[in-house]
Amino acid sequence: MQLQEILYTQGFGTRRVCAGLVQQGYVIIGGAVIADPSADIDVAGLQFTVQGKAWEYHDKAYLMLHKPSGTECSQKPSTYPSIYTLLPSPLRLRPNKGAVQGVQAVGRLDQDTTGLLLMTDDGHFIHRMGSPKHHVPKVYEVTTKHPVDAAQVDKLLAGVVLDDDPKPVRAAACEATGELQLRLTLTEGKYHQVKRMVAAVGNRVEALHRSRIGSLVLTDALPAGQWRWLAADEVEALRSSR
Repeated sequence: MQLQEILYTQGFGTRRVCAGLVQQGYVIIGGAVIADPSADIDVAGLQFTVQGKAWEYHDKAYLMLHKPSGTECSQKPSTYPSIYTLLPSPLRLRPNKGAVQGVQAVGRLDQDTTGLLLMTDDGHFIHRMGSPKHHVPKVYEVTTKHPVDAAQVDKLLAGVVLDDDPKPVRAAACEATGELQLRLTLTEGKYHQVKRMVAAVGNRVEALHRSRIGSLVLTDALPAGQWRWLAADEVEALRSSR
């Protein structure tokens, strides 16, 4: 692939801007400056720097973000900073076949909810992970206002009725992990679902953290506000999770 096209697909600007970056000597591959925009480069395992910024070539972007509290999962936030400001500009500017540029969050978390967010520019992957028929499990660590008892856990497992749907909503798994802590696993995503389910059994969510999606676990190795690329095997495991 031509070098200017590589930079364009990775979100470093328009094709003209990318050609200019190359011509001005801002692109380094294997320790050498490449100044020819039309140079044919093998993208397999390609790593390069642009204006001193190290980058890896990815045909499609798949990443995980540790969402901090006080951020909104919106390109146009109303009150709090957008999660997209936590990403480098190439990820926000990657060209996309749709009307929106860059990577998009797979689902949303409330502004006060922390934890694991998947982000990608792969529309098929977004649909696969968000579709209710695939039942991808999502695990939440819940801090409650009142002590958790066995009756509440049993009700969450049996199913509770929310005000917008007469059909009971059940937790795929639920356990008390402390006097004021619950671990709740859901396979569907309704609006404010965890908060509403906990309220339906007579308790209240004080803090909410998503710790897992499918086989992917958020650990302390990724601090709040940070992101990382997903490995190919992690993406494949997510595709096949249910």
